[in-house]
Amino acid sequence: MGKLKVGILFGGVSEEHGVSVKSARQVAQHLDTEKYEPYYIGISQSGAWKLCDGPDTDWEHGNSSPVVLSPDSSVRGLLVLEADRLGSRIRQGQYRTVNLDVILPVLHGKRGEDGAIQGLLELSGIPYAGCDIQSSVLCMDKTLTYLVVRRAGIPTPDFWIVGAKETVDPDQFSYPVFVKPARSGSSFGVSKVNSKDELAGAIETAAQYDGKILIEEAVVASEVGCAILGNDPELTVGEVDHIALSHGFFKIHQESAPESGSENSTPIVPADIPAEARSLVQETAKAIYRALGCTGLARVDLFLKEDGSVVLNEVNTFPGLTSYSRYPRMMTAAGLPLGQVIDRLVSATLSGSPR
Repeated sequence: MGKLKVGILFGGVSEEHGVSVKSARQVAQHLDTEKYEPYYIGISQSGAWKLCDGPDTDWEHGNSSPVVLSPDSSVRGLLVLEADRLGSRIRQGQYRTVNLDVILPVLHGKRGEDGAIQGLLELSGIPYAGCDIQSSVLCMDKTLTYLVVRRAGIPTPDFWIVGAKETVDPDQFSYPVFVKPARSGSSFGVSKVNSKDELAGAIETAAQYDGKILIEEAVVASEVGCAILGNDPELTVGEVDHIALSHGFFKIHQESAPESGSENSTPIVPADIPAEARSLVQETAKAIYRALGCTGLARVDLFLKEDGSVVLNEVNTFPGLTSYSRYPRMMTAAGLPLGQVIDRLVSATLSGSPR
């Protein structure tokens, strides 16, 4: 058999564009080119799609061609558009086709994990890694995540939903609370509010990222996470991690140089927690993954309280794969380096049930 032709989508229009590019670089470094023939499709922050040599620092301006993903499932691939000599204009009707066997949508945040790209990929007819449309939508909107998980009998923080322009009575809350965009990636736009005087400013900050705002109780607990790989019932879990905070709250992707570490947090893998707590975190994470209909991979973040109980924090359906990201660290600690994670992810995608 020949090599599998793998399309690797990266970049995107969300606030996590830069994180996605870094994740794609790690995928490029760990992808087994004896098995796979990679096709790198970078999406600029303005939304332009380009077939390029790889996610290096000059991918947007180097050797690249405009490209679109065919929505015609009989094509199952890319349409690479031919430009004129200067590359300034696309020749009408001139394109070549690149067929693909599978796509890795290494995209984070809006238009990456929220079901939008998953809808386009389903139209294309090409198998793609990760969650489908429905589970992507559920996990991207934290309020929907909480509602589904609560129905499954798993605790979540108490929360309130407000509109970006809604008048909110600050006296109705017990502080501190967290104010978050309901449908945004990472901790962009998130604020910890310690008094009612800070609430309006926090809502304004969150509204820069989403018109739907989540106000959430601050859970007093340790932050832990669990990496999950595979399709139900065959799920693999990584080692649990623990985010040790010196102050504030965890916001790694807002650091100026996250590769060199965070100014307020240290990830500990394996987590320095009792064995029974580790088991509870892993089993609860798998239950959440199943309740939300996740497939392929996800990172489930939880709060571990002093009494040993756990509360859901959030679910990331295509977690960061950068050199400093939690998901690959947890999998590596469990004996699965990123190259093997990619192999298993591709295998699970191609052997999974039709979308």
